[in-house]
Amino acid sequence: MPQIVELPERPYIGITKTITMTTFGLVADRIAEMVGWLAERGHGPAGAPFLRYHDIDMPHDRLVVEAGVPVAAPVEGGGDFHAATLPAGRYVTESSHGHPDRLSGVIESLLKWADEQGLAWDMTEKGGVEHWGCRLELYQTDPRVEPDLNKWDIDLQFRLA
Repeated sequence: MPQIVELPERPYIGITKTITMTTFGLVADRIAEMVGWLAERGHGPAGAPFLRYHDIDMPHDRLVVEAGVPVAAPVEGGGDFHAATLPAGRYVTESSHGHPDRLSGVIESLLKWADEQGLAWDMTEKGGVEHWGCRLELYQTDPRVEPDLNKWDIDLQFRLA
């Protein structure tokens, strides 16, 4: 069952790419590189790495997605990694256990639940494209420890308006 939680601002290092549904690796595969980049500078992750969806244009199979690694305190970006902060606010959260391919069903249920509750997202739609203020998938399972995607734990956090 989804929950509504209040979350503070959270600093992170990220990289943003425009991708398609079949090219997620262009952004997601950079997470390990970011963790190493942080370690070289004496910083470690301060939470689960995530994918942040900025723009979703499903009719044209175009997504603007950011991979991010949270940090305890702001860190200056470098190269194609930028420093940013997730916005504070009220978020609807839900957890999923299993293969990431299952997420579409979990997201569909989450969106339906929020609609039934009369909740409004921090999202605008223009020309069929969804522009999200903060829509996250947090990857709680370390693939180096558990390579079986069917055993992964993923949390969703979608910010409310």
